[in-house]
Amino acid sequence: MKNNPGELNPFKHRLHEIIFEADTKAGKWFDIVLIASIVASVLVVMMDSVAAFSKHYGVYLYGAEWGFTLLFTIEYVLRLACVKKPLNYATSFLGLVDLCSILPTYLSLFLPGSQYLIVIRVLRVLRVFRVFKLVPYIGEASTLIHALQASRRKVIVFLMTILTLVIIFGSLMYLIEGTQNGFTSIPRSIYWAIVTMTTVGYGDISPKTNMGQALASLIMIFGYAIIAVPTGIVTTELTLAKQKKVTTQACPECMSHGHDMDAAFCKFCSARLNP
Repeated sequence: MKNNPGELNPFKHRLHEIIFEADTKAGKWFDIVLIASIVASVLVVMMDSVAAFSKHYGVYLYGAEWGFTLLFTIEYVLRLACVKKPLNYATSFLGLVDLCSILPTYLSLFLPGSQYLIVIRVLRVLRVFRVFKLVPYIGEASTLIHALQASRRKVIVFLMTILTLVIIFGSLMYLIEGTQNGFTSIPRSIYWAIVTMTTVGYGDISPKTNMGQALASLIMIFGYAIIAVPTGIVTTELTLAKQKKVTTQACPECMSHGHDMDAAFCKFCSARLNP
């Protein structure tokens, strides 16, 4: 019996279940082994960057790194082979991370030192959410992202206001304290104003005059007062976002999330969603 166009053959379907799903025992073990390999490969790179380890075990670390790279290359090729639209996966976030995790080692053949860029592999540990079936957390993350997107204009206006204030306060402190007290330029004074207003307070620069200390006290109190502003903006949008119920189901064609609970078709590519 022939497969319908667009359907995966039994072998690819089974491979897809193992690689992309964690519902089966084989799929769960695949993800666990993959995550363990990712962590081990990152540790190898970190150890190779330590002079003592590199000197005594450099050959073994180099061999281990190429072993992990070949393993991840095979895994990447299998992922492309068992999806309906390989280009969609290749251009997705995890697909790009997968590609970036193997390229540095190959680039190191032409650009020595680039192999250390493979620490980006640690991002692939995000797949742990599938292993432990924390799907509800993925939905909460989507809600948070929507809230941040909805409040971005208010946050930008808030940041522009803060930027204006630190420029004003930094300029005033430069005039009050002067170079003799460490405020050698307006940019350096603005740096002090940012550190002070955010209540970080490194202490590398501090006002010495009474007027400067009075202004610093005002800036610190003002800094505590404005901390609640961005929190309130995002909280309001988060409350509104939670009122909109969406499903965590991913579209089988474009892999997009955020569909309504009663949606039958993907709102991004119009493909039919799985029942």
